[in-house]
Amino acid sequence: MYAGTVAPNVKAEAAAVNGEAKLTLPRPIPEQLAEMIAARLRVIGEPLRIRILDMLRDGELSVSDITERLGTSQQNASKHLGILLQAGIVARRKEGNSSIYSIADRGVYDLCEQVCGGLQMQLAELAALVGGGSK
Repeated sequence: MYAGTVAPNVKAEAAAVNGEAKLTLPRPIPEQLAEMIAARLRVIGEPLRIRILDMLRDGELSVSDITERLGTSQQNASKHLGILLQAGIVARRKEGNSSIYSIADRGVYDLCEQVCGGLQMQLAELAALVGGGSK
């Protein structure tokens, strides 16, 4: 997988938006790029990994800290951290015998915010339908 990069032979344009580079996807999206996007979404599309990313939003944590906060086994937390690490979403450094994790790709939070915004809209529409149907 190409963590944080565009696949070879896929041209994309970067445009500056509010001082940040924003990637403009080619249309139609080439099959290879679509596969990479889907793979990235699969990586973050697991509830425990989303919870880990949320915890790391405030700063780096050890595997022990993450394990304790999640109420899961160290083996389970390490498995999910390994998947996030391999995808380039988190970074790891050693401190003595401990592995300390942090966010490597903060853009993942932008994606989560977009999804949450869409969920809020759906919930508002549902509330309006349910509220409107009881009148």
